[in-house]
Amino acid sequence: MTDLILVPDSDEDMIYYKEFKKIFGEDGNVFAIGLKDSLIFDIKIFNNYNKYVQNLESIKGINGVLSLPNLKVLTKDEVNKSFNFQNLYSPFPTTQSELDSLLILSKNQKFYENKIINSEGAVTLLITIDQSILNSPNRNNLMLKLIEVSQEFSNKNNIDLHYAGLPYSRYIIAESVKSELVIFLIISIILFIFFRSFDTVFVPILIITVVVIWVFGTLSLLNYKITLLTALLPPLIVVIGIPNCVYMLNYYHFSLNKFSSRKEAISHVIKTIGLITLITNVTTAVGFFVLATTDIKVLNEFGIVAGINVMATFFVSIFLLPTIYLILPKPKAKQTNYLNYSFLYVLINLFKTISFNHQKKVFIFYISLILFSLYGFSKIKAVSFLIDDVPAESSLMKDMKFFESNFSGVMPLEIIIDTKNKKGVQNLNTLKKIDRLENFLKEKPYISDPISIVSFVKASRQAYYNNNPSFYSLPNQRDQGFILRYLSSGYGDNVENENISKSFVDSLGQKIRISLNIADLGSHKMDSIIKNVIQSEIDNIFIKTKNEIKLTGTTLIFIKGINFLIENLIQSMILAFFIISIIMSLLFKNIKMVVISLIPNIIPLIIAAGIMGTFGIPLKPSSALVFSIVFGISVDYSIHFLAKFKNELLMNKDIKVAVINSIEETGRSMIFTSFILFFGFIIFAFSSFGGTIVLGVLTSIILFVAMITNLTLLPSIILFFYNFKN
Repeated sequence: MTDLILVPDSDEDMIYYKEFKKIFGEDGNVFAIGLKDSLIFDIKIFNNYNKYVQNLESIKGINGVLSLPNLKVLTKDEVNKSFNFQNLYSPFPTTQSELDSLLILSKNQKFYENKIINSEGAVTLLITIDQSILNSPNRNNLMLKLIEVSQEFSNKNNIDLHYAGLPYSRYIIAESVKSELVIFLIISIILFIFFRSFDTVFVPILIITVVVIWVFGTLSLLNYKITLLTALLPPLIVVIGIPNCVYMLNYYHFSLNKFSSRKEAISHVIKTIGLITLITNVTTAVGFFVLATTDIKVLNEFGIVAGINVMATFFVSIFLLPTIYLILPKPKAKQTNYLNYSFLYVLINLFKTISFNHQKKVFIFYISLILFSLYGFSKIKAVSFLIDDVPAESSLMKDMKFFESNFSGVMPLEIIIDTKNKKGVQNLNTLKKIDRLENFLKEKPYISDPISIVSFVKASRQAYYNNNPSFYSLPNQRDQGFILRYLSSGYGDNVENENISKSFVDSLGQKIRISLNIADLGSHKMDSIIKNVIQSEIDNIFIKTKNEIKLTGTTLIFIKGINFLIENLIQSMILAFFIISIIMSLLFKNIKMVVISLIPNIIPLIIAAGIMGTFGIPLKPSSALVFSIVFGISVDYSIHFLAKFKNELLMNKDIKVAVINSIEETGRSMIFTSFILFFGFIIFAFSSFGGTIVLGVLTSIILFVAMITNLTLLPSIILFFYNFKN
C-alpha cells in the first residue's frame, strides 16, 4: 500500500515491517466482500454464489479466494498419521437438505468462526490480490472488474454486498479525488463572470491545463506513482496559476490606458511584474521544495513535483500569456470595463480609509483575532483514520461499519513471537501463552478473532476427534503426543501443509505470526490501544520468558506514518519560513521591510489553526497542506504590494502617495484573485471527499483573510513603521 507508507525506510519499525513481509508475505492485499442475508443459504442462491466465487478466482491478478463454497477443513489420515485438507463442499450439494447439513458442519469449524461466517449468519469471502498488480496502474482495472462481477451477482440474486479492505479503500478514495477536477469548470465560469470575455477565460485555463499535463509528465519522467498527495496537485496548480494570470491580465489591461500599442503594454507588464512574479513563484516553490528534505517518500515526491511545476507555472505564464495577447486583437472597451467595477472602488476606498484613519483599531482587532485563534489552536488534535475524509453516509463508510459490526474490522495488525529456538513453535508452553493472549484479544469488541498456528493446532485437535467442535483447544498432556505426531510433518524440512504453515511460522519454526484485524478507531485512540492494552497484556503474559514479541503490520506503520507526516510538515513550514525570509531580505535589502512583510503572512496561518481547533477539524495530511498553500499565496500578496510600494517610494518619496497607489493598483489584482479562488474552492464544500472539503473551504476562507490582512494590516504597519501621521 504505497499510498499509506509515510514512514522512512531507515526507521526501525519500517525495517522490521519489511522483514516481516519477506518471511510471511503481504498483510494489506486482502479485499473482503461480506453479506448478511438468509437468501444465501437457499440451494439455488448458494449455487449462484459458488459460481460467483469461481468467476472471482478466474480473474487475472487474484492469488486466491477463501469463501464458504470452497471452505477447506482438516481431516485425520490414520494411515499416514497426518492431517489433510479437504474441501467441505465437495461434492457440491444438489439439494437443500445436503446444503443444510454442510452449513451445520461449516459453523462447527471453529477455525473459521467469525472469519468466514458468524453466529448471526453474516458471511464474507476474502480475496488475496497479487501485490505487484496493486502497485501498478492495472490495479484500478482489476478492482473495477472485481466490483463488476460482484455487482452482477448482487443484482441477479437481490443480495446486498459490502466491500472492505485496503485495496478497495485505496481504489474508492483515489476515484473520489479524480472527480474533484470539476474545479476547472468552476474557475472558468467565475473568470467569465468577472472579466466578461472568452479570451480571459481561455488563456488562464490553457496555461493551467498545460502545467497540469506537465505535472503528470513529471511524475512519469521521475517514475513516481500517483498517490493521494500527488493527486492534489491539479487544484494546487489552479491556486498558483490563477494569481499569475490575473496579475498579468490586470496589469496588461491597466497598461493599455497608458500606452498606444499592445506591444508596449505587454513589454511594460513584463518589466513591471515579471521579476516580482518570478520571486512569488520561487517563494511558493520553496514552500514545496523543503518537503523534499523529509525522510517520507510520498511527501518527498510530492514536494519535488509540486516545486518543479510551480516554477513551470511561472515560465508557461510569462511566455504563453504575452505571446497569445500579442496575436489577439486589442481588447475592446467592454473587455476592460471590469477595472471600473463600482464594488472595486468601494472596497479599495474602504481599505484606504481603514489603513489611514483606523490604525489603532486595526492593530487591536488583529491582536484580538490572534488571541482568539491561539485559543482555538490549543484545541487542535492530530487524528487520522485509515478510511479518512469519507462522509458517514457514504457506501464506503457504511461497508466499513458492516465489517466492524460483524467481523470487528478489517485493518490488519500483526504480532510476531520470536521463540529464539529452532522449532520453538512446538513448545506447548509457548503455544499456551499465545492462546492466552488470543483469548484476551477476542474479548475486545474492536478486535477480530486472531489467526495463528495456535488456531491451526486447535483445529487439528478438533479434526483428530472427528471434527467435534468441543475439542477445539490446545492438546493436553494426555493427547499431545498423538496430535503433535500428526502435526510433525507440517513443520521443519518436510512441510506437507506448506501454504498454511509458511503463513504463520517461519521456515525454522522459530517465529510465530498472530494475524488479526482491528476497527478503524482513529490514529490517536488506536495508538493508545496498541500501547496500553495490547502491548501491556503481551508484557504481562511473556514477562518471564526469553521470547521476543513485536507488533507490526500496515496499521502500525500507518499510525506511525501519520505522526511522521505531521511532524515533517511542521518542520518544513518552519524551514520554508526562514528561507522565504532570506529571499525577502535579498529582495528588499531592508530588515524593516522583511519584518513588515512577514507579520500579515503569519496571521492567516494562526487564523487557519484557530478555525481548525474551534470547529474540531483535526490536524491530518489534507488539513496540514492548507498551511503551505495559504502561506505561499499570502506571501505572494505581500511581495506584490511591497514591490509596488518600493517603486512608488523611489519615484515620489511620499509615503502617503506610495501606500495609496500600492493599494489601488495591487488591490485590484488581489481582490480579483481572492474572489475567483474563494468561489472556485468554496464549491468543494459540496464534495463527497472530506479531504477536499477541508482543503477547499479552509483555503477559500484563509485566502480571503490573507487578501484583507495585506490590504488593511500591511499598509497600517507600513505607515506605523515609517511614522507617517495623517
